[in-house]
Amino acid sequence: MARFDTAFDAAGIEPTTAYEILPAGKYRAQIVESEMRVTKNGMGKYLWLMLDILEGPQQGRKVFDQLNLVNANPTTVEIAQRTLSAICHATGKLQVNDSEELHLIPMTIQVGVKPPKDGYGERNTIRYLVPEAPAQATPPKPASTQPASAPAQATARPATAPWNRKS
Repeated sequence: MARFDTAFDAAGIEPTTAYEILPAGKYRAQIVESEMRVTKNGMGKYLWLMLDILEGPQQGRKVFDQLNLVNANPTTVEIAQRTLSAICHATGKLQVNDSEELHLIPMTIQVGVKPPKDGYGERNTIRYLVPEAPAQATPPKPASTQPASAPAQATARPATAPWNRKS
């Protein structure tokens, strides 16, 4: 039995509700909390992330992710490192010493919905979208040095790679 020092009155406190997943789609978000946590089996560590949705009808909602950065399975670690790289590229911070350096930097994420599995309900998945490099303008072509009366040159055939040439 646990006796309270004073009576607890639930009438003035909003009860917790069931966790609702975010609908699939693209969102502007930012990391607001992060920490390294130990895995359930105690054999590894993962970077736990809390992201805040910044715009639209889901503004203020939270979504969570975890990156298994310390794990016996090298494929698991590679996936986590590639995801962390995507976060770094999405935030423009390519070298970081602490996950807090990635906090409060707006980025675009793609949220998916993973169906129920192994007794767990639906859950969100997150992909961090790396911004595309801005399109570079095509440099202007230099003015022709040929006189206007020069005959047009025949179109050259593309060079064939040495391994594709016929003898």
